[in-house]
Amino acid sequence: MTPRLLHPYTKPAKAQLRELVRANGVRLWDSDDNEYIDGLGSLWYCQVGYGNEEIIDAVSDQLRKMSTYNVFDPWTSDIAEACASRIIEVSPHTDGRVFLCCSGSESVDTAFKIARLVAQLKGEPDRQIMIRRTRGYHGVNAAGTSLQGIAPNREGWGDLIPHIIEVDPDDIESAARVFAEHGPNIAAVISEPLQGAGGVYPPTDDYLRRLRQMCTEAGALMIADEVITGFGRTGEWFASQTYDVKPDLITFAKGVSSGYQPLGGVIVSRDVCDILEADPDFVFRHGYTYSGHPAAAAAGLANINIIEREGLVERANHIGTRFTAGLEAMKGDGSISGYRGIAAIWSAQLAEGTEYAQTCAVRDRMLDLGVICRPIGDSLAFCPPLIIEDDDIDKCLDVMDQAIKES
Repeated sequence: MTPRLLHPYTKPAKAQLRELVRANGVRLWDSDDNEYIDGLGSLWYCQVGYGNEEIIDAVSDQLRKMSTYNVFDPWTSDIAEACASRIIEVSPHTDGRVFLCCSGSESVDTAFKIARLVAQLKGEPDRQIMIRRTRGYHGVNAAGTSLQGIAPNREGWGDLIPHIIEVDPDDIESAARVFAEHGPNIAAVISEPLQGAGGVYPPTDDYLRRLRQMCTEAGALMIADEVITGFGRTGEWFASQTYDVKPDLITFAKGVSSGYQPLGGVIVSRDVCDILEADPDFVFRHGYTYSGHPAAAAAGLANINIIEREGLVERANHIGTRFTAGLEAMKGDGSISGYRGIAAIWSAQLAEGTEYAQTCAVRDRMLDLGVICRPIGDSLAFCPPLIIEDDDIDKCLDVMDQAIKES
């Protein structure tokens, strides 16, 4: 049968894909009844695992109460307000506000526009430069594609948004040189605290602190893209807390609802809120039809409550200890050449010189053996649900070791 679904990040000519039909906990099953441990949390997001009845009931109850309505002026929603308040409570900006949308890509484009808007409201029309880091992934909408630090994701679309400068992701002096040359015209820097889709790269020592300092001194905003790292993934609610920096804007999605409903947004610091709120006649002319969607807000609120009640933020650190021990053993016996990560997000680097096609072959063999991970360059990435048990962590590592040796 000719496929009708145009799959994202897939060769359009590819006709044969594995069909998933059900999921529970950290496991999924395909149409041939093959069972998989999900070592990736789907796409870096399913913190509480699959089939959680509390979230399902919260969404169902909300759909029965009020299935949908917008929150454009003059409307608001009690569940959207409650979700935003809960996000603020666990964030570094307890006196800020939250803009809600439906994806990480929408979150990034919103933060991009807010950064440019703040400069305009401050009477600085030439402050339009945005700085990105090589390897950074920032979604696939117009601004996010332009802000990509992963070159293949920027290519083939024609001209992108101008006034964007890329800096070295590890050498802070690269950013310092850009600030020295362009400081008064820099609107913002966008950075994942830990770079995820680019290969799972934690920041080098003092990188983020110095980046924050440069932004402050230049009058630019710091945007932390926490679409992957938010909501417990790095052993704190947000990676900004893990690495002790306080951005002006924080983008989020993925883990906020564990994927039970499409939900994303931007946490806006009080300083930025003060600028937006200064003129009572100013209208914030940005928003999506489904911003503050009641069912999505219900999923987010229930999900955050579960993460807190079940201690899953702390659980992420235990997951990290278990992964570190296993990956260190594999490095010691030569199965892998190195590894990177923190808490519940990791990548294992295969032998030096490994091509992407070879990494994919290892991934495919792991699928045959019942474990899901993600190939990135010469590495295999893991980002499991925070409810994963020790035995399943060990199986992920054992299966990877076996697949490497067989491939």
